[in-house]
Amino acid sequence: MPAPQNAHKRRHDAASLLDVAVAVFTERGYDGTSMGDIAAAAGLSKSSLYHHVPSKEQLLRLALERAVEPLFAVTREPGAITGPAVDRLEYVVRREVHVLVEHLPFVTLLLRVHGNTETERWALGRRRDFDRLVASIMARAVSEGDMRDDVDAALATRLLFGMVNSLAGWYRPGTSRRARASVTGVDELADTVVRIAFEGLRR
Repeated sequence: MPAPQNAHKRRHDAASLLDVAVAVFTERGYDGTSMGDIAAAAGLSKSSLYHHVPSKEQLLRLALERAVEPLFAVTREPGAITGPAVDRLEYVVRREVHVLVEHLPFVTLLLRVHGNTETERWALGRRRDFDRLVASIMARAVSEGDMRDDVDAALATRLLFGMVNSLAGWYRPGTSRRARASVTGVDELADTVVRIAFEGLRR
């Protein structure tokens, strides 16, 4: 990958190098990326890059943590742990849309890992933990009589967050209104997702 124009004038810290690495991982795939590719994209020599980070997998771990940890942080917020389960579930879905948009490059990378490395397997395990946590809230909402009981909670969870995760494939903050399919911002985007999902799930 050729170095960006004027890359030699840029100075990097750990955060900016992580942004570069995520962009290269997403474009080329983790397995198809070398430390040399990341160094070139950052306008650095490989030795300078190794001065900042010890390995490619360490960059991947840092990037995936930036996606995973905010997902779980939402589940510890007051709106996710108090009140009827159906309201908690709706809160989690709405906030996860915000998390996806706020951390879009990192979540996009998370959604593309395949489990080929220890770090990728860790990330996939955390995603399964998250799915189980949300499925338990959904099951509680069913038991409380607020959600339909003819839909399997685990399956509904996967379908629900499949819809949320699909935003990573097309939503781009700051693009034109037409390109965003008339969505004016993240709040309206979250409202739309919740409306479509919960009109079908609520009893």
